[in-house]
Amino acid sequence: MKKVLNRGGIKRTLTLTFKQRILYYIALLSGIGLLGTIIGCISLIFVFTAFSSTLPSPRELTNREIAQSTKVYDRNGQLLYSVFGDKDRTLVEFHNVSPHLLNATLAIEDADFYEHSGIDTLGLLRGILITATGQGKQGGSTLTQQVAKNALLTTDRTLTRKIKDIVLALQIENSYTKDEILQMYLNEVPYGGTIWGAEAASKSYFGKKAADLSLAEAALIAGLPQRPTYYSPFVDPDAAKNRQLRVLKMMYESGWIDKNGNRQHITEEEYNWAKDEPLVYASNKSIINAPHFVMYILNDVLPSRYSEDAIQKGGLNITTTLDLNLQKELEKIAAEEVKKAENLDLTNAAVVAIDPNTRDIVGMVGSVDYYSKEIDGQFNAATGYRQPGSTLKPITYLTGLTQGYTASSVIYDVYTEFKTDENSESYKPRNYGGWGFHGPIQIRYALANSVNVTAVKMLDLVGTETMVKLANDLGLNFKYNPQKHGLAITLGGGEVRLLDLVNTYSSLADGGKYKDINPILEIKDGAGNLLEKKVVSDGKQVVDSGLAWIISDIMSDNNARSMAFGTGSQLNIKGNKVAVKTGTSNDLKDNWTVGFTRDIAIGVWVGNNKGQPMNSRLASGLTGAAPIWNRSMTYYLKDHPHSEFSKPENVMDLWIGSTSGMLQTEDEEDRRVEYFLKGTEPTAKSDMFRRVKICDDGKLEDRTYTVYEAEKPDWQSFVNAWVRETYKDDESQLYRHLDPKYDKEERGGDKFDTDNCEE
Repeated sequence: MKKVLNRGGIKRTLTLTFKQRILYYIALLSGIGLLGTIIGCISLIFVFTAFSSTLPSPRELTNREIAQSTKVYDRNGQLLYSVFGDKDRTLVEFHNVSPHLLNATLAIEDADFYEHSGIDTLGLLRGILITATGQGKQGGSTLTQQVAKNALLTTDRTLTRKIKDIVLALQIENSYTKDEILQMYLNEVPYGGTIWGAEAASKSYFGKKAADLSLAEAALIAGLPQRPTYYSPFVDPDAAKNRQLRVLKMMYESGWIDKNGNRQHITEEEYNWAKDEPLVYASNKSIINAPHFVMYILNDVLPSRYSEDAIQKGGLNITTTLDLNLQKELEKIAAEEVKKAENLDLTNAAVVAIDPNTRDIVGMVGSVDYYSKEIDGQFNAATGYRQPGSTLKPITYLTGLTQGYTASSVIYDVYTEFKTDENSESYKPRNYGGWGFHGPIQIRYALANSVNVTAVKMLDLVGTETMVKLANDLGLNFKYNPQKHGLAITLGGGEVRLLDLVNTYSSLADGGKYKDINPILEIKDGAGNLLEKKVVSDGKQVVDSGLAWIISDIMSDNNARSMAFGTGSQLNIKGNKVAVKTGTSNDLKDNWTVGFTRDIAIGVWVGNNKGQPMNSRLASGLTGAAPIWNRSMTYYLKDHPHSEFSKPENVMDLWIGSTSGMLQTEDEEDRRVEYFLKGTEPTAKSDMFRRVKICDDGKLEDRTYTVYEAEKPDWQSFVNAWVRETYKDDESQLYRHLDPKYDKEERGGDKFDTDNCEE
């Protein structure tokens, strides 16, 4: 290295040795470091002084206002749940807390608590950096900082608040002993629901004092404060257990520093013993109305809008869309009907009720007993994915209507094999319950009677991807794998949530409009300021309202479905016209009934949360879900004026032939009225009935033949096979029901050789 010196106008070059260069850089860096340290110290003094003047006194820890609880209400102002409401708190002295709980708390929350002066420098810098750069929000809080934040500061996760709790934590450390701070933490921290403090948590979860907790019990309680509602064993036992195992692992592997400065660990024997110790919880019959709905709000809806601190301690007042009076009746009906149906090997039910006009969730029953471990009652079957059985058939046929098919289009219910892949076996659907085949049937009756083969045919004609897209556009959120499910989706392949299925049917009730599900009317903060309010949406028009009305009319046609269900089934609501569809999965694990009027959509699922099949005597539409649906719908309509489906102006009615589905011919004895979207109505007579010249005993005659022409050429052989089987005992009828151009030789083709026949 060379330096140029200028002395007296004479330039000289000074060459530094390697050692001199090293010393030079060390001196330079030391100077910069010293200057930075001085600036940093001055800055810290400035920040500390500036923030100290605006902060509450640490002595206020013993005389202050407690954080507000978040409350969840129904639409009429009835309290459903208070997240920390009227806090269940019993102050406990430090020496009356189990050492296991003290150690577990240190291990999972702040292992170096007895070593630091209130802050964890590395964790703090990491948290500040992540928050300041907008990469997210991460804590680095010590127990002392948590006491400061929970007791004296707001729950906002901002850089300013982070600095404040650092300053206040340092002040607290100078004002209290470590044991006093740890005692404050154990008395202040929320442990889920209405439970505050270690003593209340011990009594609530295990029915014992904090001093008597075992290692396994203490580890579970110590893990709750991070996410009290989520980790609560009364909300999600699996999440609580996983969290407990995490705490035990930290106690075994990382350990904690005790008050004497020594690193402590639980032994391997203690770790294994605590892992395997059964956790026997106290009975939790605390006041919580509509528990599955409340947990849906707290765990599924709010986290995308608010921070965990705001939800847990922000004093939010949440007015939901739920109608508690209706909810209680739905819970009662579901429990009673499941009890009646025990002989069908079903143990659980879920019910969802939605207002199609607003998409407000007015009722949600996730199980018949939220607190039952035997049926896994805390699992919310209303939001779990299940196979929907035949409840997707209306969407399949609606897809057909969008492509030009009509409610009177003829489709053939005959044994048919579907070959979708050269390398796979043919798909051979059968009708439910071992029913035979009906032959030619119009779409109205095929849908109303839940015929399987025709639904698969319609799906094949319109395309699975097209049908799935329409279903999802209407709100289904379908879990569909084309390689796995294929044409079987219209019979229940794939999985859906009851909540989404009811919203999809609500879209039909609402004239083909999709709207988001809405569980909240408004939210206010603790000071009464409005944070959000429901905005009524016009929705998105997915399908023509006329087509939605036609499908709804078919689903509410009690006479049309009488072939399969009779006229007095559980699907008929006396004095009301209600659209409804049933479904049962092939493995009998899921049974559904979903129906709607213009103003309410109610869906019911029954089965077993653990997936055991139900009894084979379960009859779709007659037992299982249908009785719950019938009673629920009847109860609602009793107190609410029934609104008929108003026929849109673009829908017309027309007399058609009962067999052909076209304009009646002289060869059709019966006719009926059908509804059509204007422009899709038939304008000609069907060619199903054909007059053919034949030579019978040497004489030329005109005969009328019923010609059954399959929907696709590939399916004609199956139609012909059905004709031969159906009319095999009556040769004249067999002869009249096969088209001359098919199987001519088998049918006696010589009769159509009229060249040498007498007039």
